Amino acid sequence: MKRPVVQALLMGILLLAVAGPAIAQSADRFPRPEFTTGYQEPSMKGQPGPRSYLLELMDVVVLVLALSAATYYSLKRVSRKAIFILSVGSVLYFGFYREGCVCPIGSIQNVALGLAGTGYILPLGVVFLFLMPLLFALFVGRVFCASVCPLGAAQEMVIIKPIKVNKGVKHFLSLVPYLYLGTGVLFAYIGTDFIICKYDPFIGFYRMGANFGMFLFSGAVLVVGTVVARPYCRFMCPYSILLKWCSVLSKWHLKTTPTECIQCRLCEDSCPFDHLHKPTVEKEPEPRSVGIRRIALLLAATPVIIGLGIGLGILAAPVLARGHFTVSLAERVYLEKHKLVEGTTEESRAFYETSTTYEQLMAQADRIKRKVRNGAGILGAFMGLVVSCKLLALSIRRKRTDYEPNRGDCYSCARCSDACSVGRVPGVPVGTMRTSPVVLKFQSQIAQVSGGEQSG
Repeated sequence: MKRPVVQALLMGILLLAVAGPAIAQSADRFPRPEFTTGYQEPSMKGQPGPRSYLLELMDVVVLVLALSAATYYSLKRVSRKAIFILSVGSVLYFGFYREGCVCPIGSIQNVALGLAGTGYILPLGVVFLFLMPLLFALFVGRVFCASVCPLGAAQEMVIIKPIKVNKGVKHFLSLVPYLYLGTGVLFAYIGTDFIICKYDPFIGFYRMGANFGMFLFSGAVLVVGTVVARPYCRFMCPYSILLKWCSVLSKWHLKTTPTECIQCRLCEDSCPFDHLHKPTVEKEPEPRSVGIRRIALLLAATPVIIGLGIGLGILAAPVLARGHFTVSLAERVYLEKHKLVEGTTEESRAFYETSTTYEQLMAQADRIKRKVRNGAGILGAFMGLVVSCKLLALSIRRKRTDYEPNRGDCYSCARCSDACSVGRVPGVPVGTMRTSPVVLKFQSQIAQVSGGEQSG
């Protein structure tokens, strides 16, 4: 793809981000009813309105254009400036204009609810929003994270002085996205709540309608993000798990150096997310039999770990079930019926005015509890398998001779590629220094040392 074409696409995305609100003013799918009885229409402040099919299509088109531009500027052109401009466009369009809904991250729940067999019809636009970043990740890595995701872009802009997280803490916190993903799918599947959207740290900020607690949470994420780069992306985002699985299998992926690594070490501290593998230090080789025994022991322990996960999931099922409205209502009505509590609640009073009997309510609650119990067991097995795989991955020692990005975790932000001193211009010999600020500084340091040695 030629440079002028990509620049035109980038400008088109920014224009849509600015002009989109004007287009949306005439895009109501259904006319609003006119009431003559004095009925006051409830306020929908803080909630995005319905989208017309045309605007849903526009969302998909903008997403594809943004992903294509991110691919070009991350993998081929390697331009941090263009990636930053694209991040600003993503924040404006997918963040403030689209108000973060529906985003690929939250679409996980829509897909889970659509597969639950409850009669929910999954919109085609949501399907494309869910699949497109995954398809790109399957071929070119996590370019969605580079500059298209409005959550990641917001955190990218506040990185000031990042520090490295302790390895043990990092590996422990990396389990949270798996748990968040499983719980979010479970809650959406049984119809409890969309917790991924409910506890999105930036959706209230983009809509300017969050409660005080969520604003504090958003502020805390941004403040922590000044020193711990992208904390939500690394230690919470459930969609990052799906992107990781696809990115590991990607045919093309961002590389630190386009050809041979000359060990200049300019990229060594370029990744604030600790997603850059460094060359392994030569140590005394471990006996092959020791490594085989360690792996065999972990494989033998895997069924036990999965079994413990299932047990913990089943134990947590009653607590998870109470998150469902029907279950919590049934427990409240049971307590009121047996005089274990005094008074009633708005929910229980509304139930008494319906035609549903007490027995029917209890039967519905029991069905939901069984469904949650089965789902919690599956979630526990999933987490047990994740823990086993992580322990197995940590036990395998790999030998690396070059600086390589972690194919699964790398955000394709091109920081390491931008710092690389190996030439990328066609026709330039391998090892030729690029005229970037980092490389110029490196060259000047070498010149100073050489000049000092000559004068001495």
